[in-house]
Amino acid sequence: MGKKELALRQEIISTCLKMNELGVNQGTSGNVSARWKQGILITPTGIAYDTLSPEDLVWLGFDGSQKGSLTPSSEWRFHLDITRSRDDVQAIVHTHSNHATALAIQSMEIPAIHYMVAVSGGPSIRVAPYATFGTQELSDNALKALEGRTCCLLEHHGVIATGSSVAKALWLAVEIETIARQYLLILSTGKTPRLLPDEEIERVLQKMKGYGLRNKSQDTP
Repeated sequence: MGKKELALRQEIISTCLKMNELGVNQGTSGNVSARWKQGILITPTGIAYDTLSPEDLVWLGFDGSQKGSLTPSSEWRFHLDITRSRDDVQAIVHTHSNHATALAIQSMEIPAIHYMVAVSGGPSIRVAPYATFGTQELSDNALKALEGRTCCLLEHHGVIATGSSVAKALWLAVEIETIARQYLLILSTGKTPRLLPDEEIERVLQKMKGYGLRNKSQDTP
């Protein structure tokens, strides 16, 4: 295993630990993957993150091949399908964060309540229709919800956040949870949320092109 691959494997593990520390995931319910050569490196299923070693990660090829002694995450299918179909996606973080999942359970997309909704790539964070975990149907639903988007909710399930790096995918997962919490707080007032118009979200999207991750910390507008 080369130094670059080892570093990526270690980053995936540290990201798993970090998403639990940040409160956007619980136990081993989420999973993380990153593009590596003609496939992805992904966390194995059902193993506590704090016991993972770099060698435990599984490599899945776009051609159906597999390397590793452990079983990949039960959600390997949508990780592989999304990465294979989207050249812009270098990493995926999947969480079951509480506020975003609460909205997903009710099949409630997140509208433009805040300009940071634009991090989704559009004026809303969509919800993919429910399908049993680990199935091709779930993967297909997620791919559709992610058309022109960087993230989506999964009905009765959780969140998918993509990124051009593992760090960016994790940042996006945290941001989705923040926006979801804000939306639920607004709804708790009993008042209709005031939304930003689509043209404003488009302006924000253009301005955000100049922002990004530097030294693994996100600069936001």
